[in-house]
Amino acid sequence: MEYAESIVSTAPRDTCWSALSEVATWPQWTTSMTEVAGLDGPNLKPGNRFRVTQPGLPKAVWEVTEVKEGESFVWVNRAPGVHTVAFHRLTSRPDGTEIAIGITQTGPLAWLVGALTAGKTRRYLKLEAAGLKAASESHRV
Repeated sequence: MEYAESIVSTAPRDTCWSALSEVATWPQWTTSMTEVAGLDGPNLKPGNRFRVTQPGLPKAVWEVTEVKEGESFVWVNRAPGVHTVAFHRLTSRPDGTEIAIGITQTGPLAWLVGALTAGKTRRYLKLEAAGLKAASESHRV
């Protein structure tokens, strides 16, 4: 199962990155998350884990696997039968920054999780992209 969302912000990429990379502040700008806690500290770096609480979903621990400073990061969540990879990517454009986020779910139970959560997943990706855009444009980072 794959889901993705993108939106364009008028904010420059470095401003968008400031909001994106402060992972623990995400609940301030998206209603799709109620808590994000750094389990290995607040820094966005490979190996660090974050516990994410989202309405209507079980708490999940995400481990950062890749960071391209100022540009993108990837983190993964492993649950029985489902491996989820989420990307967060910023691309400079003449009119601002394209914000792209998405997830891919694989494993023997990915089809079931996808069937049960597809609508919520799409809605949450839209909320997160729109929230990051708004936070970046208002400099609430």
